[in-house]
Amino acid sequence: MNFIQQAYKGDYQFWKYLLIPLGFLGLMVLNFVAIKAFNLDVDKIIQSEIDSKGENRFLVEMLLPFAVGLALLFLWVKFIHKQSLLSLTTARKKVDWKRFWFIFFLWGIVSSSFVLLDYYMSPEEYQFNFNLQPFLILVIIAILLIPLQTSFEEYLFRGYLMQGIGVIAKNKWVPLLITSLIFGLMHIANPEVGKLGPVIMVYYIGTGLFLGIITLMDDGLELALGFHAANNLFTALLVTADWTAFQTHSVLKDLSDPSEMALAEIFVPVFVVFPILLFILAKKYNWSNWKDKLLGAVIEPPKEDYKILDKIL
Repeated sequence: MNFIQQAYKGDYQFWKYLLIPLGFLGLMVLNFVAIKAFNLDVDKIIQSEIDSKGENRFLVEMLLPFAVGLALLFLWVKFIHKQSLLSLTTARKKVDWKRFWFIFFLWGIVSSSFVLLDYYMSPEEYQFNFNLQPFLILVIIAILLIPLQTSFEEYLFRGYLMQGIGVIAKNKWVPLLITSLIFGLMHIANPEVGKLGPVIMVYYIGTGLFLGIITLMDDGLELALGFHAANNLFTALLVTADWTAFQTHSVLKDLSDPSEMALAEIFVPVFVVFPILLFILAKKYNWSNWKDKLLGAVIEPPKEDYKILDKIL
């Protein structure tokens, strides 16, 4: 059974897949509408919160809802869908943590190298921001909470929705495209969108597409979980800016004009870096039959081929 077919191990009624994503997306839409309707200055609001609470406390308050959301999603899958966490995570017999750590360190090194290379080439566009005590607190917060934030997004989009839409649409390309699009639109209220414009949606949707591809090709979330965790964790620790969603006590502060970053920060990752990563992963994990893996049909297995698990992990 492939990754999407794991949904058949639980109760996969259509209506049960609507409530959580509709609720989550509803909150995102309300947030975006409120910003536009009341002409709110998100940058000023964030800065005001940081000034009164500090970067570390603000980061904790921003990340905690995602931790709660992850717990609620797991409870919903366990008690409403009667599906195991293992089957929501992977088609393998157990979670392959080697995959998680491989891409975690690979992307952590690659993404950090890009930042350090840019710092070496344009040091005037950065400010050395390191302060030991708040940085150590940031490290603790980041290690504890950022993986929960990224795991919530991966389990919701590449796990729950990928499987749910897949068993409803009976194919793989529809959930791949829909989850990538929704993942991108989820970031529409981020301050980066206001600074860089709608073009940054290419990066968000492209990242969602990349994460969806590696999930379907690898029949599991391990790679997507590792990549997303590394991306946000290393970024939070290494570099911050006044116009990003994550404003932290990082080592460096980016002072560059965001309007000049579109080519390097948006198009290069999506159209150059991600394809190279796909090539590396395909070679390492012997991926084949791309057409069926990404575009093929999702067929319900015969009842004798699977059982609803008696024990939900």
